[in-house]
Amino acid sequence: MFDRHYKVWPKELPKTMTLPKTSVYTNLEISARRYPDHTAIIFYDAPITYRRLNEEVETLAGYLQAQGVKKGDRVLLYMQNSPQYVISYYAILRADAVVIPVNPMNRSAELEHFIADTGATVCLAGQELAGFIAPMIGDSNLDQVVVASYSTYIDPETDLDLPAEVAAPVWSRDLPGVVTWEVAMAAGYAPGPHTATPDDLAVIPYSSGTTGAPKGCMHTHRSVMATAIHRIFWNLTTPDSVQLATLPFFHVTGMTGSMNGPIAAGAASVIMTRWDRTTASRLIERYKVTGWTNIVTMAVDFLSNPDIGQYDLSSLNMIGGGGATMPSAVAEKLKRMTGLDYIEGYGLSETMAATHINPNAHPKSQCLGIPVFDVDSRIIDVDTLEEKGPGETGEIVSFGPQVTRGYWNRPSETEAAFVEIDGKQFFRTGDLGYYDEDGYFFMVDRVKRMINASGYKVWPSEVEGMMYRHPAIHEVCIISAPDPKRGETVKACIVLTPEAEGQTSAGDIIAWCKEQMATYKVPTMIDFVDQLPKSPTGKLMWRALQEEEWKEKS
Repeated sequence: MFDRHYKVWPKELPKTMTLPKTSVYTNLEISARRYPDHTAIIFYDAPITYRRLNEEVETLAGYLQAQGVKKGDRVLLYMQNSPQYVISYYAILRADAVVIPVNPMNRSAELEHFIADTGATVCLAGQELAGFIAPMIGDSNLDQVVVASYSTYIDPETDLDLPAEVAAPVWSRDLPGVVTWEVAMAAGYAPGPHTATPDDLAVIPYSSGTTGAPKGCMHTHRSVMATAIHRIFWNLTTPDSVQLATLPFFHVTGMTGSMNGPIAAGAASVIMTRWDRTTASRLIERYKVTGWTNIVTMAVDFLSNPDIGQYDLSSLNMIGGGGATMPSAVAEKLKRMTGLDYIEGYGLSETMAATHINPNAHPKSQCLGIPVFDVDSRIIDVDTLEEKGPGETGEIVSFGPQVTRGYWNRPSETEAAFVEIDGKQFFRTGDLGYYDEDGYFFMVDRVKRMINASGYKVWPSEVEGMMYRHPAIHEVCIISAPDPKRGETVKACIVLTPEAEGQTSAGDIIAWCKEQMATYKVPTMIDFVDQLPKSPTGKLMWRALQEEEWKEKS
């Protein structure tokens, strides 16, 4: 067991954590019993109590079961942060089914894959997204889409600037297989007994890999529970804590830090559907927000607001996150303004968020942190699997209660993702790093071929696979390019078909990509080339293009 970090372990915390032997839904049920009149959610000035939240979860769970959703069935959850997202998530769990969180930026090609891969027959969608998923009813496994209009849950008297999706009028289109949220809730179905156990599947977030198509990370109620409970104790969260929820709930960090954790603690979440630094400042001041988990790019934007000094941020006692390295200058500005260190952490979809977090009392800058409760993390040689010592670079591997059971319907990739060390199955993260003498872990590079654009992971092979659908593209190679704002951005090196040469522009390609895939995956740079470099065996030498791109811009 790796224990080098115990010398800096928080004195107020135990080194091991006994987890509840109940489902994730039970956390909401218990909080509703303990704190029925306590605020669970604040959505653009509209409060929702724990009693009401649980009642609506029960109602929606009954509706899902009435539509034939059974224990273990997968249900797509395709919407942005909102009360309906939280209700949908917990209703799926209450119905003993499995949540498939779908990135709201995903479009047709990706949705087709999720439906086919999971066998989902029902989708709960935000109204701004319904137009992308509804056409698939009847042409796939999908039978029904329940459409939620965010505007029905806001306070009409709010003086906050509302995102377009939140301010939009209530959905009124009549489409086959599409049911409004209000109709589903008015049906008044009661769910059957809740039977999910800690070992049953709860959530399958999708994480792309080097093989192309996104793959589902199977998480049980036990692994989802682990990061929720760990986060509560690490941050000393109480029922009187107030969390600002700006990270998307479909992402495991937002799901854990801003939804599951607060609900398990009986705390409140102030939910934002879209990021806006001024609105965030006003909400922190108005509701005395105590904690804010974000990605570094949000924190940078927040602190660059020229009017930031006019807001009272004194209620904050924790700000942290990850997704990219926090620039030293920005961290110093945060410290000057709030007296707080930016607490960086590290985790993956495969680990339901954090396996490493910096201790609040002793954080190190630009550092992943130390292994949290019951996590055994090592550094191994990528090829020989030999364990490395302090300061030696290798692949980060982790064993812990939050680690995925494996990849949905992919036994061979599941087997390849783990390595046995000291009789335990360690997950191979694909990230290169090292730890120092005090047991703090640091990132060096990535084993996997991945682009990190503002904290969003873009997998070149997945984008290439979708772009090959374009009739003008003969060959394509996706690489990263330096970007002053995003850190990295997506670049496509393309060989056009003979017919398309001179007829297809970079703008044509980009416009097509925007219709086919999530915005953050769309190439922002197009380079038309006569040929792509290949090895003698015909293998695409993407690394040569990658290195040349960064060499030219350095």
